[in-house]
Amino acid sequence: MKGLRRAILIGATLIGNEPLAIILADDYCVSANDSVLSQRVKLYEIHQCSIVAIEEVPEGETYRYGLIDGVIEEEGIYRISNMVEKPVPEDAPSNLAIIRRYIITPDIFDTIRNTPPSKNGEIQIADVQLKLAKQGKVLGYKFKGKRFDCGSIDGYINATNITYALEKTKEAAL
Repeated sequence: MKGLRRAILIGATLIGNEPLAIILADDYCVSANDSVLSQRVKLYEIHQCSIVAIEEVPEGETYRYGLIDGVIEEEGIYRISNMVEKPVPEDAPSNLAIIRRYIITPDIFDTIRNTPPSKNGEIQIADVQLKLAKQGKVLGYKFKGKRFDCGSIDGYINATNITYALEKTKEAAL
């Protein structure tokens, strides 16, 4: 009811001082090799900071996503300096969209507690991540794989079809 931040705070006592992976069902991601989560865990082990999955989206569709602005640290990895939620295309800082796949560090709990709610009473996870990004503590990672937007009928059907096809391929290999 109060957004993703409420769910994260509920788990704080169980998580303690450990990083946390958040995978929201709106997006389904597949990869030929390492899962998107495995890719980000490997990156976390190196950088020890929050990591959000990102992907390029068509410039005319930037209004549908939270977008990042940042500096390329190495191929596919950006040090995020700003996040803008669903900007009109002419105000978009980039076409790099935040995909609902996060690894967050334990400092997020205090940041959530110290972030005032918006006028609708919610604290968006993007608001909290932005605070950490302004401190240089968030990376954006262009994962290797394919994302399906399961919040749309076409995306959900495509995700179902690809999952079915992958399962049949695995069965055939046995």
